[in-house]
Amino acid sequence: MTIAKALTIAGSDSGGGAGIQADLKTFQELNTFGMSVITALTAQNTLGVHGVFPQSLEAIEAQLNAVLSDIGTDAVKTGMLFSADIISLVATKLKEYKVTNIVVDPVMVAKGGASLLLDEATKALIEELLPIATVITPNLPEAAKIVGLKDITSLEEMKQVVVDLHKLGPKYVVLKGGHLTDGPAVDLLFDGKTIHELETKRIDTKHTHGTGCTFAAAIAAELAKGADIVKAVETAKAFITIAITHSLHIGGGIGPTNHAAYRRLANEK
Repeated sequence: MTIAKALTIAGSDSGGGAGIQADLKTFQELNTFGMSVITALTAQNTLGVHGVFPQSLEAIEAQLNAVLSDIGTDAVKTGMLFSADIISLVATKLKEYKVTNIVVDPVMVAKGGASLLLDEATKALIEELLPIATVITPNLPEAAKIVGLKDITSLEEMKQVVVDLHKLGPKYVVLKGGHLTDGPAVDLLFDGKTIHELETKRIDTKHTHGTGCTFAAAIAAELAKGADIVKAVETAKAFITIAITHSLHIGGGIGPTNHAAYRRLANEK
């Protein structure tokens, strides 16, 4: 049996809702073989991040070499990278192994407000990782920080920012509009020529822990299976919308999305 392979390079969420745990669940649900390189351990639950413990460069490099020298991968998704040194190492290794289909989720801040990227690491992200990315998937606060804005407050501003982000080197940009408070949830996909709008009804729930990780992982899974970028993003949008709609009300804070909901609904049809 052959199966598409996807690798997540990200932090571990002990609460299971985000990070590599969310990525591996998403890969599995979308019929890809998931692998992981852990960049940091976090002590985390629905109430917040209670500790961040970055892994050594030696440990991260050993994981990357082990996976990429033997199994290889059809797509990579990066999440929490934390420091400039880790970003530089990951970028170097992805180029060394000639990895394609690189999905960069520029994780900066957790849902509860904890910083997951050191301030000095943003420069390395922009200069070393974005230029080799197939697609980047920032939310509005992340995009604003990357392009040097205070905030992004409208769809028209999003349309300008998505062009500015593309100039930094990624082949495609997906700008997530969930942080806008009015109207439907609109994401923008820019391919260098055309801005595609992906619109869904806004879901009234606080249980959205791990949505960014899950969305980017779903794109990676679809690219790994050979989908084009538009189809990959459309499937990922459907996957995360259903996962949020059927989110899990567990813990005392911001609960996780339901990674199994997409497959279960498909099987019921």
